[in-house]
Amino acid sequence: MSVLQLVVLGIVLYMLIPFVITRICGLVVIRRGKAARQVAFTFDDGPNPTYTPRLLDLLHVHGVKATFFVLGKEAEKYPDVIRRMHQEGHQIGIHNYTHTSNWIMTPGEIKRGQIDITADILERITGERPTFYRPPWGLLNLGDLFNYHLRSTYRIVLWSVIVGDWKRSTTAERLRSKLLGRIKPGAIVVLHDSGKTLGADADAPLQMIAGLDAVLMEVHQQGYSCVRVDEMLEPSERDRYREGTSTTKKSYKSSVMR
Repeated sequence: MSVLQLVVLGIVLYMLIPFVITRICGLVVIRRGKAARQVAFTFDDGPNPTYTPRLLDLLHVHGVKATFFVLGKEAEKYPDVIRRMHQEGHQIGIHNYTHTSNWIMTPGEIKRGQIDITADILERITGERPTFYRPPWGLLNLGDLFNYHLRSTYRIVLWSVIVGDWKRSTTAERLRSKLLGRIKPGAIVVLHDSGKTLGADADAPLQMIAGLDAVLMEVHQQGYSCVRVDEMLEPSERDRYREGTSTTKKSYKSSVMR
């Protein structure tokens, strides 16, 4: 086998093994809860100054607590939106500092330059350090998978329901139909409150919010409780990954002022 073939094989294994383990087998990650009649709505890529406040208004009207996996770079820009999420009782998780795939970064770059920096930013804004993490596009690399420090510090969350809401072609009615057809007990739903990332349509969150309004009404009528992802965990695991204020001094200097 040539050097080039070995390099290609190494790259494929760096990406493929964690994809099979997490996305296909559902190991070492959370993809769904175990409790009957619970569903967790999660939102990626924010905060967005236009759409996230509208989404928070909608969740407040329906009395729903959700989980937001946010980008550190956007949290720095819009700390007031992050504070509102926290004050209204939503869970805040990490979605990297920038929306960059873990497949093209080393484990060290991801841990220090994406995850920990974002945790620092969010702790400075809310006073609590997040412990739940969702990688962009749900993609981990081989180093992430076997990084004990990463997995012992952060609970990795994927999803069981995804409906392509980042595209304008997923209208409010189509989103409603897809979600109601796929939500089952313990479902973790991924939606997007920003259209700024690669492949997304900028105004797609507007249709997502319109469709979600009808979905929330119907899932309540069906007897579902809408919960945060951490509320789906067993009490022992929930305590292990409980959010809290770190007592260690951080080296990262955020531009956010509390």
